[in-house]
Amino acid sequence: MGRKTCLILGGARSGKSSHGEKLARQAAGNLHYVATAEALDAEMEARIARHKAARGEGWQTHEAPLDLVACLEGLVRTERPVVLVDCLTLWATNLILRDMDIGRAGDGLAGFVADCPYPLFLVANEVGLGIVPDNALARKFRDEAGLLNQKVAAAADTVIFMAAGLPMTMKPTS
Repeated sequence: MGRKTCLILGGARSGKSSHGEKLARQAAGNLHYVATAEALDAEMEARIARHKAARGEGWQTHEAPLDLVACLEGLVRTERPVVLVDCLTLWATNLILRDMDIGRAGDGLAGFVADCPYPLFLVANEVGLGIVPDNALARKFRDEAGLLNQKVAAAADTVIFMAAGLPMTMKPTS
């Protein structure tokens, strides 16, 4: 499989991660999982452990809570990489909470996605389908996550929306 980048969007528990894992396994190459989550409490530690157990064997895990693009660039030098990033929404959260420039970081990621030389699957939450949040930080998060998703979707070859475990291809359209 040549260059193919895919953004997988959806709500919580929509099947995004498992679908991304399935697509990555179907690609020919060595499986790399890029985790953006940080285990800052017991609940997140348990969530990470569940994801890791569900993924099973055969994945090399890389942690990139902040410098995602540098991690992805480093994987170019590995043998036949197939990469799953889970998830862009947590990455955005990490950047926002550290008051980093998420717009510039998103531009850098979209640039990498557009020219990525290996199969790359990126998971992100679609957070803009609900009510308007009642506080400034939550509104900033919703807006920045939506803008990040737009940038990556524009750069990706394929965009899939997950709902109730069902994949719906949004890009390319036929």
